[in-house]
Amino acid sequence: MKTRQLGQSAVQITPIILGTWQAGKRNWADIDDQEIVAGIRAAVDAGITTIDTAEIYGDGDSERRVAEAIAPQRDQVTLLTKVFANHLHHDQVITACENSLNRLQTDYIDLYQIHWPAGTWNSDLVPIAETMAALNQLKEQGKIRAIGVSNFSLAQLQEAMEHGQIDSIQPPYSLFWRAIEREIQPFCATQQISILAYSSLAQGLLTGKFGPDHQFAAGDHRSHNRLYADPENYQRVQTALGLLKPIATTKNCTLAQLAIAWLIRQPQTNAIVGARNAQQAIANAQAIDIELTAKDLEAIDHIGRTVTDPLDENPLLWNW
Repeated sequence: MKTRQLGQSAVQITPIILGTWQAGKRNWADIDDQEIVAGIRAAVDAGITTIDTAEIYGDGDSERRVAEAIAPQRDQVTLLTKVFANHLHHDQVITACENSLNRLQTDYIDLYQIHWPAGTWNSDLVPIAETMAALNQLKEQGKIRAIGVSNFSLAQLQEAMEHGQIDSIQPPYSLFWRAIEREIQPFCATQQISILAYSSLAQGLLTGKFGPDHQFAAGDHRSHNRLYADPENYQRVQTALGLLKPIATTKNCTLAQLAIAWLIRQPQTNAIVGARNAQQAIANAQAIDIELTAKDLEAIDHIGRTVTDPLDENPLLWNW
């Protein structure tokens, strides 16, 4: 899989990135450790050599599963992880990074990201200058190669950029969730900042596997997804999926592959996609080969807007 430059850094990433939130198990249901490990290895073998994780995913369990999976192939993998909002004081950032390095069994992290802005999730309101000073220190030491942010507004991104080089932003973005197209995406295009889109399949809705009467298992955080929890939104999702199916059929691909193929053709955008097992990981990787014409992209875009245009401007994907 041909790689792309991460922002203005020397780091190279694949357009399709393996997301590993589910590897931490918390807020997910029916996750098997060995299937997760097999899925990570299959993704790498299939060409998805960029892996995204975070310290908060299962209190480090996701990072541990990633380390287990890639131990023989660390030099072939680009590792992305995140420091959570409760660890943004200078010394906390340093400690959190050391802990992630230990769990990932590596001596460097390719991209280290601020997972949520200071003040979110009842965290301290730490000045971004303090957090960035720690990140710049880690970068100078070679412990991290690039700095990114996640779930930041445009104003928060711009403030972070005043204190160091920001090479990426990680927001929720998919055919069915497009808030970043208003301000963040155009800004990133002018500043050469990579967009790492999470929930790129709208947390599974774009797979078409969840029918009109679907109920998520107890403990599955997707039940709080605004596209699922609001009946009107969910009906629009189902109608749109019906319109997308003929296009997927024409392209001889799944709905998920079609959604990934559309997303990685948007400005500055790369798609983070999770996988529970090897089969899903391999299928995700195959999306790179789907050819979409300008007419295809326009048709898919129009269908997606039937879901997103009625949404309000709240950028949060969940009702938490």
